[in-house]
Amino acid sequence: MTVSQAKQKQPDPCSIVIFGVTGDLAHRLVIPALYNLAANDLLPENFCIVGIARKGMSSEQLTESLTKGLHQFATRKVDDALARRLLACVTCIEADPKDPASFDALRDRLDRLEAARETGGNRLFYLATPPSGFLPISRELGRTGMLAENGSWRRLVIEKPFGTDLASARTLNNELLKLVDEHQIYRIDHYLGKETVQNILVLRFANGMFEPIWNRNHIDHIQITVDEKLGVGHRGSFYDVTGALRDMVPNHLFQLLSLVAMEPPVKFNAHAVRSEKAEVLAAIQTQTEQEALQNSVRGQYRAGRIGDTEIEDYRRTADVKPTSTTETYAALKLTIDNWRWAGVPFYLRTGKALGAKRTEIAIKFKQAPFAMFRDTPVDRLSQNYLIISTEPTEGIALQFNTKVPGPAVNIDGVEMKFRYKDYFQAEPSTGYETLIYDCMIGDNILFQRADSVEAGWRAVQPFLDAWKNAGGKGLKIYEPGSEGPEEANDLLERDGRSWRKLT
Repeated sequence: MTVSQAKQKQPDPCSIVIFGVTGDLAHRLVIPALYNLAANDLLPENFCIVGIARKGMSSEQLTESLTKGLHQFATRKVDDALARRLLACVTCIEADPKDPASFDALRDRLDRLEAARETGGNRLFYLATPPSGFLPISRELGRTGMLAENGSWRRLVIEKPFGTDLASARTLNNELLKLVDEHQIYRIDHYLGKETVQNILVLRFANGMFEPIWNRNHIDHIQITVDEKLGVGHRGSFYDVTGALRDMVPNHLFQLLSLVAMEPPVKFNAHAVRSEKAEVLAAIQTQTEQEALQNSVRGQYRAGRIGDTEIEDYRRTADVKPTSTTETYAALKLTIDNWRWAGVPFYLRTGKALGAKRTEIAIKFKQAPFAMFRDTPVDRLSQNYLIISTEPTEGIALQFNTKVPGPAVNIDGVEMKFRYKDYFQAEPSTGYETLIYDCMIGDNILFQRADSVEAGWRAVQPFLDAWKNAGGKGLKIYEPGSEGPEEANDLLERDGRSWRKLT
């Protein structure tokens, strides 16, 4: 069910308090998502937006800035009257965790503002800040009592990355859980707001044709791809200490993996679904550093062109070290140690400056016996794939073989395609609408739990350690506009398999 459907319930009156409100995330995604919710009548009647800025800014200046950003980044035509009504409730308050007194003042301002707005004290604290701000802000909110639930709800929304490795993720979880209960934490990943990602559970468990064959007896392997055409751009300082593995695998790719590989939940509720997802991630085989090197490829793009776009050499990007060994491409081979997936490899790949912007899950079914078609070359038989795509087009495709018209029995591969835009009249969205709405109604089914976060980092830690210890040795250079380093093909070719072509 999408947040645009009329049967969705109205959230409780509340205030949404956005830390980092002057930043790109708030302007590009959060405010446009709130506008789309308002357009679909899915915001509370009594509602206000409180923007927290470290530098002095008036409410009028913030409203003007957010209005400009809304017109620039909105996914649909902006109705000026609706935009004015939404942003009329914006208040800007200055606060900095380095100045505890500013959080005492913030508490008092919020109390007065919420009394005037009649929000009932319900608060959604959205940390749209760099990760370094998560704990200092949360600690001040805890110290001042603003996270305490006394007859009203208080929720904390935290953006990725949630930690930089297993140790830091554990520390962040432990520190946050001293301040709030797990049910109050919403670790947000915008990929899970996409319709096709949410549809994975419906595809698997609402269709009797798929679940009986969704196992090692019928599936040969699974490929998960999140590729981007853009380079690092102006994010050099962030990316050079993060890299493709940390940036994408423990969150985006593992969320897709867990939805594809999880067992059926006993109920469709947050606890049951998140428990099954955590079980899958915990079942990923932990590799030694030597195994991690054998089962991975990392690459870095050089200068080149993608169409008419000039791509600067990664090492010449602003704020990137000239001798950087940070990977802009990562490919991994993983296995899951449980009954359903024993012996089925999962191949993951992600990177920057590649030939296509593509996010997809390709489920490769085992090849049918060739006895009936001995005269047909094996390479003419199409591989049987079920392809779940979220970018550039949301949809599902099934690739199979059929007879070519004519007197002879000639075989060729075809695709049946379902695209959301062809079947449903849905307004374009940012991907955040569902997630913010779920935060307001208290449904955390699409958000990671502490054990799931740590299980994901536990699976990638051997790769982080192995690559760190290897330094520049093993780092492959690839051309912009390609599908990544040629060596990534070896991950599959040595198993007698190949990547699905994307370009």
